[in-house]
Amino acid sequence: MITKAELLKCSITKFTQFGSKHVTLDELAHELGISKKTIYTFFDNKEDLVTSSLESLLNEYKEDINRLINSNGKDPILCVILIYQRGFEYLKYFKPSFLFGLEKYYPKASQLFDDFVEELSNVIIYNLLRKAQEAGNIKKEVNLELIVKIYFFRIDNLVFKENNLFELYPKEELFEHLVIYNLKGIISNNYSNSFFE
Repeated sequence: MITKAELLKCSITKFTQFGSKHVTLDELAHELGISKKTIYTFFDNKEDLVTSSLESLLNEYKEDINRLINSNGKDPILCVILIYQRGFEYLKYFKPSFLFGLEKYYPKASQLFDDFVEELSNVIIYNLLRKAQEAGNIKKEVNLELIVKIYFFRIDNLVFKENNLFELYPKEELFEHLVIYNLKGIISNNYSNSFFE
């Protein structure tokens, strides 16, 4: 018998690769060797499955974020870099149709994703940058709210705008341009870490 966790893991893999609208419950059931009825023992409908699958993935990323902050908390700038580096690992498996499909067909899942992005950028990243600024590692004159809005809020929209930048550029190059180079512009002269060398 399949577990709910196994169903969620398979579902999010399929949804992110092919778009949640394009993956049917019949296909998922076939892939897992179960009946469609079994899926309905865990979830009321497809939107419930899509939302729960996404929530499972975001919880995994949140655990990664907490681990990264706990391990590197003395260097908030390094935490920001590592959080986005890990985020790029997740995003590279997303097809743009997955995120666009959420917005169009699955409002609960879309809201869940929007809330996560809001918390990540405007709370977690902002607070890390504020700590770095208070420690003198980011120039005093830098408006952190503006920096977050310009560079760290909805990177997914930028990456997936019209062309999927993951298909046009290597992940490492995207990461350097979207995260490292932007941070280089706001750090003070006395700060450095291995990413800036």
